[in-house]
Amino acid sequence: MMDRHLEAFLEMMAAERGAARNTLAAYRADLEDLGAFLAARGERVSAADTAGLRAYIAGLAGQGLAPRTQARRLAAIRQFHKFLRREGVRPDDPARLLDGPKASPSLPRNLTETEVELLLRTAAEAEGRTGLAMRAGLEILYASGLRISELLALPAAALTQDAEMLLVRGKGGKDRVVPLSDAAREAAQALRAVLPKSGKWLFPGRDARSPLTRQAFFLQLKLLVAKAGLDPARVSPHVLRHSFASHLLGRGADLRSLQMLLGHADIATTQIYTHLLAERLQKLVERHHPLAMAATIERQD
Repeated sequence: MMDRHLEAFLEMMAAERGAARNTLAAYRADLEDLGAFLAARGERVSAADTAGLRAYIAGLAGQGLAPRTQARRLAAIRQFHKFLRREGVRPDDPARLLDGPKASPSLPRNLTETEVELLLRTAAEAEGRTGLAMRAGLEILYASGLRISELLALPAAALTQDAEMLLVRGKGGKDRVVPLSDAAREAAQALRAVLPKSGKWLFPGRDARSPLTRQAFFLQLKLLVAKAGLDPARVSPHVLRHSFASHLLGRGADLRSLQMLLGHADIATTQIYTHLLAERLQKLVERHHPLAMAATIERQD
């Protein structure tokens, strides 16, 4: 039987916090799971001590639960025990000192170089002004690693006839310069040629006074992705940004240069890609280190 204080807690969450039905259901399930665990130890949820709660949290990883799920359960436990203390049910908060699971940053998804080439070829075959806009947009995204917001905010004046670089205004109003590939420059110039010379935006929307919206770009991208035979769930402007970063690192770029190109204020943000550097360095050692080479020769003998 569920502890009566859990019902009171859920009522409070609904009445005072306006918690959604799904949130309440998740809290109920999480706290009932905790209750079952503590009951097996001869304890009640509302009378649990830190040792019991810590034992429960420690067991979640062993069940194969994802760090996010573990963190959600810990949040429910903390909220519940704050409620108990506030209501005077108990004088202390045993959940206050609990450590949460360390969620490792998820590795960015990216397309292979072959998949990107296929997508760009498909975009190059698209017709009309929309086709020109998508080809230019995708070429620039992959050539420079721009955020989609940065791409669509590009003024028409950002592109000169012989432009090899683009001046981009990024997050926090910070400007940076990014290079343009020949293909990206040619695609952007082809788009510029069909736009009104007095136009303000390189990627104008249906109303030329405003830039193209993310939603409109994303819709056209999904159509291209389907035409290219790729999985639409794997492709987005952000995935192209990750692909740009991953492919550069895979071909020898360093993190500091990548930080500047991506417009990250802190290199710690760029370090999510260090797994790629580690893989490359491992292959480098295996290929060139004398001991590794000797081991390879010995195996061949």
